[in-house]
Amino acid sequence: MIHCRLAPAKINLFLHVGPLQADGYHPVCSLMVFANVGDEIRLSAADTLKFAVEGPFAGGLGGEGDNLVTRARDLFFGRYNPPASPFTLTLVKRLPIAAGLGGGSADAAATLHLLAAQSGVDSADPGLKAIARSLGADVVACLAGRAVIGEGRGDDLGPAPSMPPLDAVLVNPGVLSSTPAVYRAFDDAPTGPGADRPDLPEVINSANAAVALFAVLRNDLEGPAIALEPRIGAALSVLAAQPETLLARMSGSGATSFALTDSADAAAQMAGRLSAAHPGWWVRACRLG
Repeated sequence: MIHCRLAPAKINLFLHVGPLQADGYHPVCSLMVFANVGDEIRLSAADTLKFAVEGPFAGGLGGEGDNLVTRARDLFFGRYNPPASPFTLTLVKRLPIAAGLGGGSADAAATLHLLAAQSGVDSADPGLKAIARSLGADVVACLAGRAVIGEGRGDDLGPAPSMPPLDAVLVNPGVLSSTPAVYRAFDDAPTGPGADRPDLPEVINSANAAVALFAVLRNDLEGPAIALEPRIGAALSVLAAQPETLLARMSGSGATSFALTDSADAAAQMAGRLSAAHPGWWVRACRLG
């Protein structure tokens, strides 16, 4: 039997970043939501412990030792008893690499959830969160798997406003965006007032209300990322110009941008048109929640 779990793409609806601190980290404040598209982690019985990668973006990954999936697996083994029988973990890599979608972090979180289910570990066990934090701030949010506000290094999680699912289109122009390089560019020319937490309501009733709120917020890494890779800015401009777009913004440190729309039909129409006009781009209609 094969057990599967989606590793959903993480989207930063806003990302406020403060200056570099003495500990080597930037404080942030971000509202993170998750898409119904992403990578997939599969666990299947095997004669020996194995790891495999497949999917359209498998070729962009390094070896087993460089992958957050195997690191999450090994840390899980160090804290808990592994499943009784050997198994293969397969990463089906459907999200672009270095794309601002938290793909590797989502893969690690999905791995922890799968291994916990197979080993009888409660998904709320604090040890899972401790492993996630050791792997990276985004892994903690991905382990939660729901809309959250991340502060501090991004792993100090708080509740997000209650809001309806948001229909969206994700666009990646087929370029890589290095998170360390983007942060270095940010340090060279910091923008914005820092990692300020905006005054958010407890409830957002509609997509239009969400757009009105998020439009006055920002992604402080957008400018630095575009300065390093202008094709991100070109794709974002195309996305913003579409008639269905209510709000367009880059996610994370790039290179993926998103557009919010008022319906799934509008998102599907836009995605189809952009895919035809830009066959080298990765384009997906999705729902965020």
